[in-house]
Amino acid sequence: MIALLFLGFSAGLPFLLVFSTLNARLADVGVETATIGFFSWLGITYSIKVFWAPVVDRLKLPVLDRLLGKRRSWILLAQAGIATGLYLMAQVDSTTAPEMMALCGLLVAFSSATQDVAIDAYRIEIAEERLQAALAATYIFGYRLALLVAGAGALYLAEYWSWQVSYEVMAALVGVGVLTVLVVREPTVNHFAAAEDIAQRVEQEVEKRAHLNPRLARLLGWFSAAVAGPFVDFFQRYRELAALILVMVAVYRISDIAMGVMANPFYLDFMGFSKTQVADVTKIFGFFMTIAGSLAGGVMVVRYGVRKILLLGAVMTAATNLLFVLLAQYPPNVITLAAVVSADNLSGGIANVALIAWLSSMTSASFTATQYALFSSLMTLPGKFIGGFSGIVVADFGYAQFFLVAGIMGVPAILLAMYMIRQGDRLDALAPRKEEALEPEPKPALRES
Repeated sequence: MIALLFLGFSAGLPFLLVFSTLNARLADVGVETATIGFFSWLGITYSIKVFWAPVVDRLKLPVLDRLLGKRRSWILLAQAGIATGLYLMAQVDSTTAPEMMALCGLLVAFSSATQDVAIDAYRIEIAEERLQAALAATYIFGYRLALLVAGAGALYLAEYWSWQVSYEVMAALVGVGVLTVLVVREPTVNHFAAAEDIAQRVEQEVEKRAHLNPRLARLLGWFSAAVAGPFVDFFQRYRELAALILVMVAVYRISDIAMGVMANPFYLDFMGFSKTQVADVTKIFGFFMTIAGSLAGGVMVVRYGVRKILLLGAVMTAATNLLFVLLAQYPPNVITLAAVVSADNLSGGIANVALIAWLSSMTSASFTATQYALFSSLMTLPGKFIGGFSGIVVADFGYAQFFLVAGIMGVPAILLAMYMIRQGDRLDALAPRKEEALEPEPKPALRES
């Protein structure tokens, strides 16, 4: 759990530095609004990481793999990319060289998404299923702490010193994750057995393509087994439930993400709260309420099971959106805002922990990084896409109607969570048995004795 706290910090640190903090920097130095909009495309890397996750799952890094192991070596390589990118961003003048700033930001975003893939795999493999909720809670705490540092902390440094100093300090803080990787142990999952399994599948696929050129046959065989294999494994394992599971992953956070797009304009433009009030309530106070929700969710998952808390999180997320409908009907009041934000962040913390724990339980040891990358990409893409139309809904119908629609969008997640509870025994029977791959197989002499 201590390891996941610091790894969560490492994962969260670069996120805002290529998003809202970078946007603030660009606006502060006079970059055109249209150009700033194009920088938002850097975020696409987080949603398409599933495409290179098979490489993280399968490829052994020279030298580093022997020294650190598969997961830690990939995390360390990604951290090197993040630190390098942030340092270069500190040196670039975005007004005269916006293209270079974008390239440096792309290096940070790509390395950060790669680090997410490796850390997710590490978290799933380091402990058994019953501890995943607790690990997710501490991971989220570290992640949120990093968001505070990369958001408010970076702005404070830029205000009192400069943007160059701010990004140089952020680059130095990557060292927190580096030290963590060097100190913690590699998961004891038997990657050799998993690799053997993939090797056998590759050979089988190559035999099917014996009529082709040997190199082409091996390339296609590797692609079929190592790249397509994780998806085939998931659908074969869960059969007709696979499609419903993916639909639930896709819709579970739609209500939350769509509402979040219009939250700050609602607070500032419609309600008339000051920037300081919004920062105090939603950033500082909201941070602690999210952490409280994450910790509560971790405890409840251990006590009551992940699927029941998954349902609770879906209900609470939809219900708290309806509280914003009420908030829009009354004059601005900081205490009322704090109450609604508290409920929203508590429900978000509980739902997020339950979802992470549930998704972690469904990944196979042979394809940990790839399958979880599929889930994590899918759970944000629909919400981000629909959230893009939120401004149109607000402009045509108003904030109260928008929050009502956002709440209604949470109903499919509630219904699917109820269905998953009813299918609990079957899902448990179909779930991967990670304990089978926890320890390396005994040596032949020991097996014979």
